[in-house]
Amino acid sequence: MTSAVGLPGRTTVGERAVRRIAERAATEVAGVESQVQANAQVVGNDATLRVRLPIRYPLPIGRIADQCRAHLIARTEELTGLTVPRVDIEVSALVPEPPARRVR
Repeated sequence: MTSAVGLPGRTTVGERAVRRIAERAATEVAGVESQVQANAQVVGNDATLRVRLPIRYPLPIGRIADQCRAHLIARTEELTGLTVPRVDIEVSALVPEPPARRVR
């Protein structure tokens, strides 16, 4: 088995990749709909995220946003190795729950 220690080179993760990771990670949070939009700025080893979230109504917006922020930081850092010092979240839409179906 070869160790990576001492091998020349550097790995960089582009802003597009970080953006796509953030969009996907946001949909992993219960209450967030799939039409997430994200922007990422990578400077050195830091990635700053701006995310627009559609959240299901009538779920608590603040709690969903906080859970999403924590999840975005953890997943982005885990998958990219970058530090995420800031995640700005904008709630872009409140999506009503589909009506319950009645069985007749």
